[in-house]
Amino acid sequence: MSGTLPVIDISAPGAATALGRALEEIGFAYVAGHSVPQPTIDAAFAASRAFHASPLARKRSLAINEWHRGYIGMATSTVVSSSVAKVTRPNLSESVMIMQDVAPGDADWGEPLQGPNQWPDWLPGFRPAIDAYRDAAEGVSRRIIRLIARALDLGEDALDPHFARPTTFLRLLHYPPHPVDAEDDQFGAAPHTDYGIITLLAQDSSGGLQVRRRDGGWIDAAPLAGTFVLNVADMLARWTNDRFVSTPHRVVNRSGGDRYSLPYFFDTSMASTIECLATCTGPGNPAKYPPVRYGDYLLDRINRNYHYRHKPAAAE
Repeated sequence: MSGTLPVIDISAPGAATALGRALEEIGFAYVAGHSVPQPTIDAAFAASRAFHASPLARKRSLAINEWHRGYIGMATSTVVSSSVAKVTRPNLSESVMIMQDVAPGDADWGEPLQGPNQWPDWLPGFRPAIDAYRDAAEGVSRRIIRLIARALDLGEDALDPHFARPTTFLRLLHYPPHPVDAEDDQFGAAPHTDYGIITLLAQDSSGGLQVRRRDGGWIDAAPLAGTFVLNVADMLARWTNDRFVSTPHRVVNRSGGDRYSLPYFFDTSMASTIECLATCTGPGNPAKYPPVRYGDYLLDRINRNYHYRHKPAAAE
């Protein structure tokens, strides 16, 4: 478990260069200098804990809907699309999924993943806390996308059009203590890579996140006060022709108590075409992947990994 992740102060001179190096070498970094007030983060964690402490019947009243928003029950997602492990056991976690807001009458309303979020009306402080956190996380993510553009020798705003209507996920995760008698292939989150562009993670003090090194060993991404954990996801690796690394990671909660985390996934619009960026190819380095519509790629992953998407066949 030796080794650590680099710490990148995104407010410092040279941040783009330092970030680009980290995303090339390991695909993970701690992000400092993000300017998100700690009370905003603390309030989001408090909202998550309050939701997960609610009676199961109340949580189930917000069961995840066809637009992938709502409560995902304990051990009801299995990462079968993982390219780094054969995963057969469901993750030991429960969560609430909150995506970008789409209002009735919006041009995309009713399209795949374009529908209503679900909010716990029995927790009146929940939505204000979560909305404030989402706004803050989006602001940091947009700063990071601009740093990434600079690191790739593009204009600072070159990638911005792809995020005019971003696809976002805030997942309020709760991991119970890992069972002492669990099999070796049981995880809170099985080894996997993320689907989209970047993930910005706030984690509590429990620990449990591990990142795979290039040599196959695993290192702990221990909580570091005042930082987020940033990682490259599959679509950013594809966009950069694998210049940036989408690194496998996993969670095993051996803290002896409950673990909470707030991963925020910041991705392009569903309609964006992801194809090799001009600065990531050239003589001797051809594009490795054909263009793909992000929304098509995303739906394939969601349809394969979440149990609620697997409707039983009707009896004949």
